[in-house]
Amino acid sequence: MNQHWSLERKFMILICILIAIIMFMVTAVYIYIEREQAHELIGHQALTTAVVVSEIPEVKQVLTIGSNPEEIQPLIENIRVQSGAEFIVIGDVEGIRYTHPEPDKVGQAMVGGDNEGALVYGDSYISLAEGSLGASVRGKTPIYDEYEQIIGVVSVGFMISYVDSIFRQGLMGFVLWLVLIFMVGLVGSILLAKSIRRDTFGLEPYQIARIYKEKGAILESIKEGVIATDQKGCITVLNQSAKEILAISSEAVGQPIKEVMSESEIAHVLASEKATGQYETFYGEKQLLVRYQTIDDDGIYAGKVASFQDRLGIQEIINTLSEVQQYSQDLRAQTHEYTNKLYAISGWLQLGHTKKALSFIHQEIGQQKEYEQVLFEQIQDPTIQAILIGKLSKASEKKITFLLNEESMLNYTWPVETTAAMVTIIGNVLDNAFDAVSEVVEPKVEIFLTDIGHDLIIEVADNGAGITLENIDKVLEQGFTTKEGSHRGFGLALVQAALKDLKGSIEITKNEPKGTIVNLYIPKVRGDSNECLDFRG
Repeated sequence: MNQHWSLERKFMILICILIAIIMFMVTAVYIYIEREQAHELIGHQALTTAVVVSEIPEVKQVLTIGSNPEEIQPLIENIRVQSGAEFIVIGDVEGIRYTHPEPDKVGQAMVGGDNEGALVYGDSYISLAEGSLGASVRGKTPIYDEYEQIIGVVSVGFMISYVDSIFRQGLMGFVLWLVLIFMVGLVGSILLAKSIRRDTFGLEPYQIARIYKEKGAILESIKEGVIATDQKGCITVLNQSAKEILAISSEAVGQPIKEVMSESEIAHVLASEKATGQYETFYGEKQLLVRYQTIDDDGIYAGKVASFQDRLGIQEIINTLSEVQQYSQDLRAQTHEYTNKLYAISGWLQLGHTKKALSFIHQEIGQQKEYEQVLFEQIQDPTIQAILIGKLSKASEKKITFLLNEESMLNYTWPVETTAAMVTIIGNVLDNAFDAVSEVVEPKVEIFLTDIGHDLIIEVADNGAGITLENIDKVLEQGFTTKEGSHRGFGLALVQAALKDLKGSIEITKNEPKGTIVNLYIPKVRGDSNECLDFRG
């Protein structure tokens, strides 16, 4: 497993390295600038002293009338001591020394080769040269007689070692400040790391990165669409399912939700702190089930999250579960019915009524063969076969005569994706017919199926009480029922929703002399046109 540094340690090391680099660069610049300034400052001091010495009358007299140089040596030496200079040298136009801190060098030529500017051009300047005493910073100026003629030169110098010692004194103070700054930076890095860690709920950066990756993987793996906005109503999160359901691209992230999903309830709710929305809403032609959640940041509104999914997908799951439950009930009914028949046969045999038992068995076999001929020879679709077998058993248990019209003929096999819808349509229509004849003395339900043309036509007829004129327009409404009890009135509403998906239609008419006929028309090739609902009394 990879070892990760803590946030405090990482901040401390990285900031210390950064401060060290900055300190090194600043120190280099400081040394260069301060050294140059020190040289310049000492040079100006040397030049000022040289100018003052060049104006002393005794100096000019020595150079003019050729007096003994020793006469001005004490004077110059006194000035040198008071100014702090390393040397003050007076030379004639030939560069021969008249004064020097070391008397034995008086009378010798000046060393350094930097007298030309003063003796030839009459300039006053600062120079850096190697003299008899060593490298020094010098101030040089010409000496003029009363006729403004150059008669000599004054050279005042400070040794480089002296200049550097002054520079080093300033450098030590600068280094102490650098150490203090480094310590402040170190403490600041630790405090900053602790502050950031509090803001990140005590999580290390690598932990935050892992959570971010996990969140992305989770968002992309769930089937529900998820879209989140910040307090300004701009999109911050958008998973793949949301892109597919809403038909928007990844470029929508960062844009205002009202621009991406204009004139929609979802956009209105997500863009406003106080707005609320319905659990069911429409976006375009899609009916969505939506849940909203506000993001709270310590009592401050920070945005909203909406999770949603297409109602059609949920409805398919509900239909599938409903039919599984229905199949389970049908199988129990079939088992119960056959158990009763076996008990009856067993009883007849025990009582010696062998002929009656044989007659009953032959009757059942004949009826079964009749059903099997129509089911397995004339109806090719396995889904419809399974539905009808289940309903035959249910009708037998309820003592309902369930007739499968001998002229029924289905040669078309429906695609797998239509299975749930077909189960919902046929199953619920037959269940409603069974309920309609439950109180009839001789209950009878008949079904006819054909697909000779372009549509699958299913006709279910019963001899029940029928539907009154005032209720015929309400039977497809969800929750409407003429039966007592709750959780009823959903059968035909589910049929209508499934027909809409298959682009089919339903027609309800009266059966003569009594009862109801339900005709279903389902196109084999589904187009883009909406279904037509036709009610005829």
